[in-house]
Amino acid sequence: MRGFHANTTNAVVQFARVNEDRYAGDVKDVTTSNFGLLIAFVLPGFVLLWGIAPYSQTVTHWLAHANSDAPTVGGFLYVTLASVGLGQLVSTLRWLLIDSLHHRTGIAPPAWSFRELRSKEASGAFERLVDDHYRFYQFHANGFVALTLAFLTHGVATGFSTSGFVAVVLCDVLLFVGSRDTLSRYYRRAEQVLAPE
Repeated sequence: MRGFHANTTNAVVQFARVNEDRYAGDVKDVTTSNFGLLIAFVLPGFVLLWGIAPYSQTVTHWLAHANSDAPTVGGFLYVTLASVGLGQLVSTLRWLLIDSLHHRTGIAPPAWSFRELRSKEASGAFERLVDDHYRFYQFHANGFVALTLAFLTHGVATGFSTSGFVAVVLCDVLLFVGSRDTLSRYYRRAEQVLAPE
């Protein structure tokens, strides 16, 4: 199996060298749009993937970092896909738990009129607000959910430590406070764009 991975890796590297000029323009730069998606879904999903790694030798192998068990191109792809999928699940839990909690504790969802998005200017402004504020809210709130679940699942499998518990509680407090701030900013600024006339 080692030979297969080495041959596959060599073939990918050789293909990349041969086709470097042909595909050079196809690689997207990191922008506010795809950076926002990365921090809102992939990063929290990766945190949860680490948390469940003790339950799966396959996931542990994907996340391997020792030289003898270095991650493969296929492993990187699997980690990315699993992180996106877990990030979506985390986001659903966030919607169910954290959004509801924020709405019940003083951050009221505004009454928006999406008819205002008919103009290109309003649509662009709203998209910018999502990229500049809502994606960061998703990062904070999804990170809170993912970190808590990862700590619990990983701790059940490998044991809990006091220092780990303190670190997670401190990070969770920071993420929760950050989620409240970014959500309220997003609501306030988006309301200016989408307020019904």
